[in-house]
Amino acid sequence: MTYTLYGMGASLYTARARSYMRMNAVPFTEIKAGSKEFTEEIVPQIGRWIIPTMKTPEGAIIQDGADIIDHLDAEGFSKNPIYPADPKVLLIAHLFELFGSHGLLRPAMHYRWNFDEVNLPFLRETFRDVLPSGMPDKEEEAVFLHASGRMRQATTVFGVNSQTQKLVEESYAQFLVLMEQHLRVHPFILGGHATIADYGLIGAMFAHLGRDPVPLRLMQTNAPNVFRWVERMNMPETFIDEAAATANGQLIDGNNLPGSLLQLMRFIADDYLPEITAHVERANSWLERHPEIETGSPTNNKSMKSGLGLAAFVWRRAEIETVVIPYRFYLLQRLQDAFDDQSEGDRSAIHSIFGNTGLDTIFETRTNRRLERKDNQEIWGAVQS
Repeated sequence: MTYTLYGMGASLYTARARSYMRMNAVPFTEIKAGSKEFTEEIVPQIGRWIIPTMKTPEGAIIQDGADIIDHLDAEGFSKNPIYPADPKVLLIAHLFELFGSHGLLRPAMHYRWNFDEVNLPFLRETFRDVLPSGMPDKEEEAVFLHASGRMRQATTVFGVNSQTQKLVEESYAQFLVLMEQHLRVHPFILGGHATIADYGLIGAMFAHLGRDPVPLRLMQTNAPNVFRWVERMNMPETFIDEAAATANGQLIDGNNLPGSLLQLMRFIADDYLPEITAHVERANSWLERHPEIETGSPTNNKSMKSGLGLAAFVWRRAEIETVVIPYRFYLLQRLQDAFDDQSEGDRSAIHSIFGNTGLDTIFETRTNRRLERKDNQEIWGAVQS
């Protein structure tokens, strides 16, 4: 009963699925995305080349890191609950899932593609995961240059350019300081075991920022406890730190949130809330101009050619534009749906916490149409009331 994970060592979104599978002792084999098995058997089934993708022992195909984790969680693999029972802590977990998956793209892409003198030899090797085995050296180099060229273009549409590079570095340095302070006391983001918050963050923090040479050294030198967390997130062993107040699997108390966690939430409010707000506004404007879009229509998602264009907003004293990727709305809706499912009293308490950290508007920042997933594709759902 072995699962198959199709992915890439350098892939941000593969990293989150792999982390869950390793930490929860899921029996699996990882096969590189450049294999004939993936390109000839799996890609035709899902209709596009995209990773991560998982094949179950029964042969079912599941694409997308969040859906892979949820499927395995439903199958009973989670050693500890990945969705906290406390409504306040649950909403914080979803916040970090959203931010980790997309709010860290600027530093992830900057530190990968703007330090060729150090990073490039490593990247050439790791990108072989998406190439067919046995490809001649000259062809391999040409394909790598083409693929890396596309990623460099993506770096710019995620808001990294010559005018913003220093701001990206300032932002990431601040984030590392806050993460380091928090993880000196808590072995995981929300306490004594990993939750969806950790699995959201680990993609960027491992695949790019904790693995590529330049940011890896930066993390090890300036934030050793963050690096230790990255290690823990890739360990099959259960980690217990008896010196930590939240050890032995206990999560933090939603009525007594640590100051270090609140500081991280304030960072997200400053660093990411303007972007996701601008993306929702851009999407709603686009949807208003296209009333012909039927329920169930594909979004052509996770592509720089999604059709929604670029959204402008002010980020750290600079006005920037970033590409609007519909998949972000899927993760945003997970947070908002969790909020809607709570009692009136719990929603009030959640609003208070998010309001005190500058994040309360995230619950009302909604697209006019839901973003759904069906048959491993992203589609526009019904109009939201």
